Amino acid sequence: MAKEAMMKDMSMAKGKPGHLYMQTNEVKNAIIHYERSSTGALTEVERISTGGAGSGEFKPISGQDSAPNAFEGAGSIIFTPDRRFLFTTNGGDNSVSSFRVSENGRLTLVDVKPTGNPVEGRSGTAKSVAYRPSSKTLYVLHSFGPDHVRLMSVSDDGKLTPRPERHTINTHDKTNRVSTMVVLSPNGKFLFVGTTFDEPIVTTGLYPDGSPILWVQRKGGAYHSIASNAPDPDGLAIFPIGEDGSLGTGRFVDGKGGSPFYIAFLHKRPNTFIIGYAVGDGVSMGTIDDDGNVNIGPLVKIDTSAGVPTELCWASVSSDDTMVYATNFGYSNVSSYRINGHGLEIASDPACPKVPGDGTARGLNGTVTSGPADNWLSPDDAYLYQIYGNAAKLVCYATQPDGSLKEVDSVKIPYNSPQGLAGF
Repeated sequence: MAKEAMMKDMSMAKGKPGHLYMQTNEVKNAIIHYERSSTGALTEVERISTGGAGSGEFKPISGQDSAPNAFEGAGSIIFTPDRRFLFTTNGGDNSVSSFRVSENGRLTLVDVKPTGNPVEGRSGTAKSVAYRPSSKTLYVLHSFGPDHVRLMSVSDDGKLTPRPERHTINTHDKTNRVSTMVVLSPNGKFLFVGTTFDEPIVTTGLYPDGSPILWVQRKGGAYHSIASNAPDPDGLAIFPIGEDGSLGTGRFVDGKGGSPFYIAFLHKRPNTFIIGYAVGDGVSMGTIDDDGNVNIGPLVKIDTSAGVPTELCWASVSSDDTMVYATNFGYSNVSSYRINGHGLEIASDPACPKVPGDGTARGLNGTVTSGPADNWLSPDDAYLYQIYGNAAKLVCYATQPDGSLKEVDSVKIPYNSPQGLAGF
């Protein structure tokens, strides 16, 4: 976009200023703290060490030396609801850092503690966190098991204490599953865990042309997709939560699509959530009742004419629960959905032009990608921020009434490694 046109769009934008945080996931991991202006523009304020290690450009899921979306995960940075503390994973050494958040958004490192899972090989895989304030419990998810979920207690001053409990999303015949993110239901009674693969690509391997092996032989010799929930209806794990934050026995339920990657609850309907599917190529809506029974509606796909899977993996829901912005790793862009009285419908697909990378990263469908990963929508719904790791860019889009997105700013970020966005 020409600079003059960009500045005109920025001058027309009317948002509220605030703050945005991203982890670099570099070997010496750090949080970059940006100030957000009313035009959506970003200014780096500080870059603070987490005291832990990221994986760098290394991607443990595939074993690639340098590739975006290292952990196939989401939710690696979160705030406590009172915004006193920020937590972030350190995927390289399987630890979690806690920061105190000041009134002006500046961070002070409070504590760094290992999750309890050992690091095997070149990197750990801690990648997603969820916090339950009533029991002061932090749930930490790892890509690889068997102990995918570990727990920590959080003191009043933000100190972390690892707990001995450990939980898996493996099943008796799938002992190497890859989880994606951990999400707490708004009533604090259930913990959701999404999945992407029943076996990681680092074990299935690559063909000579570099494309991943996505079908493997199982018992009886039949070939089976490594994508979770495709077709076995067990891709979504739900754990009941006790008063002290402990987890009960998890249940595996039908995610209603291949690789139920991303889960987000609506803001004004606390029993309703959306799921983004990496291999199902779309988004669906579901509900959960007080007994933990889920009912998931039809999957609404984006245009898949450019090849499948699209790897639609991350999503943000507007504050009024009318829009969903979904990031397509394989397509290097974002699509938007409108939530109407009956469910989901496509609003704008794609919602923005494809952002090019440097040509070295490919999606599962073989297309060259800039590796978009986490996105974050400002609380006033005015701006969507999107990581494009292989393009080394963090882009700010102004949201439009028709669901499309207009780029209004971008900043340079570390190459391939960054993940996680949170702000206020």
